[in-house]
Amino acid sequence: MKALVLVAHGSRRQTSNEEVIALSGVIARELKDDYTIVEAGFLELAEPSIPEAIDRCVRQGATDICIVPYFLSAGRHVHKDIPGEVDKARGMHAHTAMTILPHIGGSPQMKELIRDVVRESGQAG
Repeated sequence: MKALVLVAHGSRRQTSNEEVIALSGVIARELKDDYTIVEAGFLELAEPSIPEAIDRCVRQGATDICIVPYFLSAGRHVHKDIPGEVDKARGMHAHTAMTILPHIGGSPQMKELIRDVVRESGQAG
């Protein structure tokens, strides 16, 4: 069974964390044919942590988990911290496949998204 974990930084501002959780719900509905389980996980400052989110997926029957870093740039969190947290989860769930996908900011669609936001704001041209 496939699962997806949307990983964000986490914030002291609870409404920011709730935005990520709500987004994971939207993703769950839109990708329900591809991913039976979708969870949000946070690197720091919020719960569930990345290993906790992965554990939730495994407890629901996931055997293959994709981790999506919801980060704009490929800094230390993307290159070191998130892989380190996923490695902790791998140690607890050795028989579960885990793949870290490219961070959101690295997506080729990012330029179109920025363009669309600017155009929709009415501030273009």
